[in-house]
Amino acid sequence: MRLTDMRGLELTGASGLSLPHYETAVRQLTLFAGDPVSTVNAAVAESPDFVMSHALKAYLHLLGTEPDGVPVAYEAFEAANRVPCNDRERGHLAAICHLVSGRWHAASRVLEDVAIANPHDLLAIQAGHQIDFFRGDSRMLRDRIARALPFWSKQIPGYHALLGMYAFGLEEMGDYAEAEKRGRAAVAIEPRDSWAQHAVAHVMEMQGRQRDGIAWMESSAESWSSDNFFAVHNWWHLALYYLELGEVQKVLSLFDGPIFGARSNVVLELVDASAMLAAASARNRCG
Repeated sequence: MRLTDMRGLELTGASGLSLPHYETAVRQLTLFAGDPVSTVNAAVAESPDFVMSHALKAYLHLLGTEPDGVPVAYEAFEAANRVPCNDRERGHLAAICHLVSGRWHAASRVLEDVAIANPHDLLAIQAGHQIDFFRGDSRMLRDRIARALPFWSKQIPGYHALLGMYAFGLEEMGDYAEAEKRGRAAVAIEPRDSWAQHAVAHVMEMQGRQRDGIAWMESSAESWSSDNFFAVHNWWHLALYYLELGEVQKVLSLFDGPIFGARSNVVLELVDASAMLAAASARNRCG
């Protein structure tokens, strides 16, 4: 008999020892917190035929956009592809195959179908949402989540993540009031939800509410920045508010501290750091 995850989805190859690692890794991904790679590796070690643990490992190495992640993801894909699995899992593997080949649009469409057929598949929804983010597809950032949300409730683990993703999609489509409402609700459920925190930060940025944004970010910085992969980008948003207020020294202090003080070589963090430094330099020159 196959085990299921906490949302009732069957998991080929899972065991009582590997399943808790997988569940923890999925949660870490929804929060961008901790070390989900090490956690999912523990699941793989316990159950080498656990298809979705290999799929999650592949996503973790692909959605970080690091070039070195692609061969690791392909190896995970090959390991999972050797195991007979169900239709939902085959959908994930098809999406991963597209991603490792650079076909992000195709991967997005496959994961859309997976989530429509399995609206409680949090990994399909989140991976699809991140792909939409990188593709700049505002409509899908909203609609992918909107289709799944009626099937969810507060009683289903991970509900905060749906609210946070929906908030970001609403913001990207210009529905700022509803986006802020949903984002705040997500953070109220799970204060460490850095993506929901980010969605509300976007709303305040788009509305020119710099002081509100500073208060929103600074009042909960410990929650969204502690051991969090998304922390640099959220610190970047805080610095952006200060930049727009002309407080360049505060911006440079944030740059030398949490934005680039560790001299990260992570691609996404280098993008944030270089963009902020360029903007601060330009603002400083223009007075």
